Amino acid sequence: MAELTPVQDFYKDKTVFITGASGFMGKVLLEKLLYSCVALKEIIIIIRPKRGKTPETRLEEMFKLPIFQRIKEERPNVLKKVSIYQGDVTFESLGLSGENLKYIVDKTNIVFHLAATLKLEGNLKDAIDMNLSGTRRTLNLAKQMRNLEAFVHVSTAFCNCDQEVMYEKIYDFPHKPEDLMRLAEWMDVKTLDAITPDLLKPHPNTYTYSKRLAELLVRDHYDRLPVIIARPSIVTPALQEPLPGWVDNMNGPTGVLIGAGKGVIRSMLCNGALKSEIIPVDTAVNALVLLPFYFNNIKEKPAQLPVFNITIPEVKKRTWQWIMDKGKDFGMEYPFEVGLWYPDGNITTNKFYHWICVILFMWLPAVLIDCLLFIFGQRRFMIRVQKRIAIGLEVLQFFTTRSWDFKSNNFRELEKPLDSEDRKIFRINIDDADDEQYLLNGILGGRQYVMKEPLCTLPRARTHLKFMFALDRLCKTLIFVSFLYWLSLKSGILSFLKDILEY
Repeated sequence: MAELTPVQDFYKDKTVFITGASGFMGKVLLEKLLYSCVALKEIIIIIRPKRGKTPETRLEEMFKLPIFQRIKEERPNVLKKVSIYQGDVTFESLGLSGENLKYIVDKTNIVFHLAATLKLEGNLKDAIDMNLSGTRRTLNLAKQMRNLEAFVHVSTAFCNCDQEVMYEKIYDFPHKPEDLMRLAEWMDVKTLDAITPDLLKPHPNTYTYSKRLAELLVRDHYDRLPVIIARPSIVTPALQEPLPGWVDNMNGPTGVLIGAGKGVIRSMLCNGALKSEIIPVDTAVNALVLLPFYFNNIKEKPAQLPVFNITIPEVKKRTWQWIMDKGKDFGMEYPFEVGLWYPDGNITTNKFYHWICVILFMWLPAVLIDCLLFIFGQRRFMIRVQKRIAIGLEVLQFFTTRSWDFKSNNFRELEKPLDSEDRKIFRINIDDADDEQYLLNGILGGRQYVMKEPLCTLPRARTHLKFMFALDRLCKTLIFVSFLYWLSLKSGILSFLKDILEY
């Protein structure tokens, strides 16, 4: 075995416990630890049964994903270091008991708490139960861990969205986490939904609100536990690892680019002049891996809980207009299969113009398509799809119509104590990254890994795109001609009525 780097040596013989390992960041974190920290002793993950599949079956399916291919080819034995237990952060002790619970408590050295509901539009009861109470349950478990060296809580950079400048510190809030957890326990969903708008202010959704309260809960444990808070911004496809462009969901910009490429998103409220706040998933995960190493190598414990805003440098932040324009160009060159319409949507800050576009080019086509499907006895789906898109765009526009000022000095400090080899293996400096290539890889990643459309279908997709272009122009021409005809007809009728009145 090659000589270990300082970071790899820190993880040697360590047992790591991960919640949320089946999520987007969780999968990449699991793969990164297995691939780059091969000397670690064990990684324990908890997964709940889902859709009739046992945790073991879900893990087997996870290992079949393309992101684990390099491990299978180069270091297949490390997969044996993963231990899986049935568990769920919505249960006390995370659903663990007996020997399983004792083993995890006795063996764990490092905890990565990623489990959360990411539904921005989700109800408050679920958000509190998962993001807030789930964090409390995980902290309670950590208190029993005899050999705990670090507890990394993954939050979000947007949890303090009422601040003009967001520093790497905990911000107080009038609501107490304990009060909200009790409220969610005894109040039913309908009643809680009724008071949610008043509770959330100034937060735009239940996700940032529950994450902010969870940070307060973590802060209150700093005197007893080695807790650290990591705040990634909008997590986007991988820059390099485990595969360039790898992504497994349609959250954030990925969903917008896919929806626009498929022709189902035709307009979006977005200030194109503002800079985007995104972070490649592998950059964020590398930062997570470095946090326990950094925390355990500082000379003395900080007086305040360490917080890290994981964001890209200002010089690397591209505007939303740049992302949308380049994304459209790449979408034309590498189109998606079977787009519902020609992909020529736009972003705007004019709400009136936006809603005209939404009604004419999103809702009206959805109604017409569903009508045709009904006539031909097929299952209708377009109105349902547009409803989901409308909800998604509504919550996303909060982040694309505002400017953000994150201070990330602590995050930048992570790289300073690293030697040259660790800087390569656990890369968090992306100043030399090719932005255009990254965007292209992200679009191709969405095509291959989310939509399951292999690149060999590109010739057929390009032919289909040409057909959709001709159809789009034909329909617009017919609409324009019909409008002119209506105007001329209206003018003729008015002239006729005027003649009658004069007569």
